[in-house]
Amino acid sequence: MLMRNRNLEVQMKDSTLCVHVGSYPDLNEGGINTPVYLSSAHLFPHPSGELRYPRYSNLPTQLGPAEKIAGLEHGERCLLFSSGMAAISTIFLALLSKKEHCVVQSDIYGGTRKFLSRELVRYGINFSLVESNDPDAFEREIRPNTKLLYIESPSNPLLRLVDIEKIAEIAEKHHIISVIDSTFATPINQKPIDMGIDVVVHSGTKYLGGHSDITCGAVVANRSIMDRIGEAQKSIGGTLDPFSSFLLDRGLKTLPLRVARQNDNAFEIARRLEKSPKIQKVHYPGLKTHPDHDLARRQMHGYGGIVTFTMNGALETARKFTQGLSLIKGAISLGGIESIVCFPFETSHAGMRKEEREQMGIQDTTLRLSVGIEDQEDLVSDLDRALSSL
Repeated sequence: MLMRNRNLEVQMKDSTLCVHVGSYPDLNEGGINTPVYLSSAHLFPHPSGELRYPRYSNLPTQLGPAEKIAGLEHGERCLLFSSGMAAISTIFLALLSKKEHCVVQSDIYGGTRKFLSRELVRYGINFSLVESNDPDAFEREIRPNTKLLYIESPSNPLLRLVDIEKIAEIAEKHHIISVIDSTFATPINQKPIDMGIDVVVHSGTKYLGGHSDITCGAVVANRSIMDRIGEAQKSIGGTLDPFSSFLLDRGLKTLPLRVARQNDNAFEIARRLEKSPKIQKVHYPGLKTHPDHDLARRQMHGYGGIVTFTMNGALETARKFTQGLSLIKGAISLGGIESIVCFPFETSHAGMRKEEREQMGIQDTTLRLSVGIEDQEDLVSDLDRALSSL
C-alpha cells in the first residue's frame, strides 16, 4: 500500500520541499522513501483506474522526483526524460509543426544547435539564430509563423545571460511559447516561471541528479503545454527509467545544500583566477567584470557552480595546466559533487565548426570548470599548483 503525502504546500522553502514533496512512502513495510518500481507489467484494469506503464511516466518512482522539480520551479507539472537532449528535442517536436518557425539564442549548448541544424529542419521546421543577448534582437526575428522562442541562461559555456522577464514579455506579446534551458542555474539559483517563462527544461544529468551517476532530463510547464509534450513523449519514448528516477529523487533531496556550496566555491575560484596573469579572461556572472553582472544580480539568487576561463598561450599550455591538476579531474559533463574540467571545443561544442565556436567566443584554450563541493582551500591549492607549473 502506498500513500502520497498530500498535506504539503509549494509555499514551503526549497530545502524542505526537496526532502518532503513527491514522497510515496511504502506503508506495507513502513519505509519512508518511495520504493523503486521496476516492473514493466502492471495489472489491468489497475486499482488506480490509470493505465500504468513506465513509458507513460506514471509510476510512483517517476512521479515523486517530477513533483519535486515542479514544486521547485513553481510550475504545474513536470515530466522526466531519458536525457537532457531527449527533453529538448521532444519540446521542439511537440510544440512546432511543419512550416512553423522558432527563434533561438545562438550561444547555446552545442548538442541543441546540432539538433536544430541536422534534425529539426528535416521536419520542415525553420529556425533563426540570434547572435545578441539583447531581447530586442529576438523580437526582430519573429515572423508571422513563429511559434516558439528558445533561450539558455546562463549559457554553455560562456555563461552569458538573457533578460528573462523581457523575453517572456516579448513571447506573450506575440502569442508564442517561451522556453528556457535553465540547467546551469538550477531551480535554486533561478525561477524562470516566476519571471513569465512558459517552459523550463533541465539536463537533470547535471545538478538535479548531482552525483554523476544518471542521465536524465526534466521539463516543467503548465498543464496544457505539458499535455502536448507528454503525448509526444509517449510516442517518441524518451522516458526516464524507474531506477534512474529513484537516483534522481535521492539527489534532489540535497540539491539546495550542494548548490549553495558550489556557488561559494565557484565565486572564490573565479575571483582568484581573474587575478592570475596566466589567465586571459574569466567568465563568471558573479564578477563585476562579467558583461551581464547587473542582470545576474537582478534575476539570479546565486551565480552558479561553473567558471569558464580562457588561458594565455597556445593549446599546449592549456593542456599542461589541466595535466598539472590532481584533485580536479579532466572529464565530460558537469554539476556533480566532484570538480571537473574540460575543453568545450572537444566536448560540449565539438560538433560545431571552429569558426562558429570562435564567433561565439569559445577558443581552443577555453576551459569550463564545474566546481564541486570539495573544501574550497583544497580546490584553490590544486589550481595554484597547476598554474605555477606553467
